[in-house]
Amino acid sequence: MAEERLQKIIARAGIASRRRAEELITAGCVSVNGRTVTELGSKADPDRDHIKVNGKLLHLERVPLVYLAFHKPNGCVTTLSDPEGRPTVMDYLRGVRERVYPVGRLDYHSEGLLLLTNDGELAHALTAARSHVEKTYVVKVNGSLTAEEEEQFRRGVPLGGRRTAPAGLRRIKGGDNPWYEVKLIEGRNQQVRLMFKHFGKLVEKLRRVQIGTLKLDVKPGQFRPLTPREVARLKRLAGPAGERAGHDDD
Repeated sequence: MAEERLQKIIARAGIASRRRAEELITAGCVSVNGRTVTELGSKADPDRDHIKVNGKLLHLERVPLVYLAFHKPNGCVTTLSDPEGRPTVMDYLRGVRERVYPVGRLDYHSEGLLLLTNDGELAHALTAARSHVEKTYVVKVNGSLTAEEEEQFRRGVPLGGRRTAPAGLRRIKGGDNPWYEVKLIEGRNQQVRLMFKHFGKLVEKLRRVQIGTLKLDVKPGQFRPLTPREVARLKRLAGPAGERAGHDDD
């Protein structure tokens, strides 16, 4: 096998997400053939070199890849642990032997579809801005947008000095507190809530119902493994990097 960047090797081994792998490298927690490596551009050959993370030898072949569709309920955080002692998504993953990581996030008061995996390479590919994997949300708002505001929403609104990418928007239920379907290809922090806030509207409920071709089909707090076909479809959506991740499951 040819040399690869260390953070890619660590992510593919399922030890951590690629972002976390980069943090481990810069913190001096990774060594190659007995030498501590702190440069993010460093490469190694996983078949030839002895790579250690936190003093433990890395073995790519020993880590079965796990892909889970989870319905995150309202009132838990999308992290592995929480300093404030709030429930985390990991509290719901009873019986999962491998350590998995959330792909992207939903904030504390949001619910819906969350992908968890130990395939760090696929996780990175799905969350990379260039992948443009579409995510679908249903949102309850404390007031209707005007036709002009709806069109502005679709074209993109300024957030933090940078305009959002074009978005899909469709009102699916009217009334004083209407429901909208929103489709995004970005993943900025609290983006849906901030886009509605730009027009003076507050989001009362938010549920993510689809990531790419993967649809929400489990109850709050429950999860299920993805089928090989679902994994293969996500890899194709993520582009070349996603197709190289893990194994070919189609």
